[in-house]
Amino acid sequence: MLYDISLKITYGYEVPVSGGRHLVRVLPVSIPGRQRLVAGSVTCQPTPFERAESVDFFANPTTSILFRSVHDHLVIRMQARVQAEAPALTADLSPPLAALPAELSACWSIDAESPHHFVGPSPLLAEVPEIAAYARAIAREDMTVQEIGTAICNRIHGDFTYDTEATTVSTTPAEAFKLKRGVCQDFAHVMIVALRSLGIPAGYVSGFLRTLPPPGKERLEGADAMHAWVRFWCGATAGWMELDPTNNIPAGTDHIVVGHGRDYGDVAPVIGVLKSYGSHTTEQAVDVIPVG
Repeated sequence: MLYDISLKITYGYEVPVSGGRHLVRVLPVSIPGRQRLVAGSVTCQPTPFERAESVDFFANPTTSILFRSVHDHLVIRMQARVQAEAPALTADLSPPLAALPAELSACWSIDAESPHHFVGPSPLLAEVPEIAAYARAIAREDMTVQEIGTAICNRIHGDFTYDTEATTVSTTPAEAFKLKRGVCQDFAHVMIVALRSLGIPAGYVSGFLRTLPPPGKERLEGADAMHAWVRFWCGATAGWMELDPTNNIPAGTDHIVVGHGRDYGDVAPVIGVLKSYGSHTTEQAVDVIPVG
């Protein structure tokens, strides 16, 4: 599936700001056998004083921008053409949970794809006893790692309510779990904490999701969204699997990956610092258009 993707993030500042330095991660990444970035660009308005392109530890494309002049708004635009491939259907080759520690011990790699980076707590994801108990109640001894991940995904989807007003970007997994409400970030964070509590390496995936209009309705401009889902390690033979707990589906050709990380902090679209004493507003519009 070939897609044209556009993103516009607009920041409006109540009081003009200065000295802004930001890291921007919004450009889809090329992944062999999964998706290919045919062409893409990231632009900013106003024009940054300095700009640099790089790839971070987890191989996510990153744009660093610096502003020295005073400005009262910031507009970040991304345009890309991406070829997404349908994942191959395979049998469940993951081990039972009891055999996973041995496979982890046999993995000596510490590169970006190593499961060792994703098995313990990370900056935004501490251990949560309540979530650990929730995961233990779902996992059975006769289940494979893939079956456990699928069951936890299904349970979170059934137990949680999607609610854009219930949480914020800084809501912790413990708070979201208590509310049983939230957005895709919360669903993904709770699932990651649940999997890690069982010793299953799990990470955060940031990207875009193509959404379909209701039957008989036209697709609205800007109606698609940045999205988050989960990938977890199913052993040396099966490798990584991706599931979307918000929608209770495997990640497929409608899921376009921007980046992988341990939690949201590793792949936030925009992070940084600036000098200001006023408030700000943020607007985001995404289009994911199939072109062939």
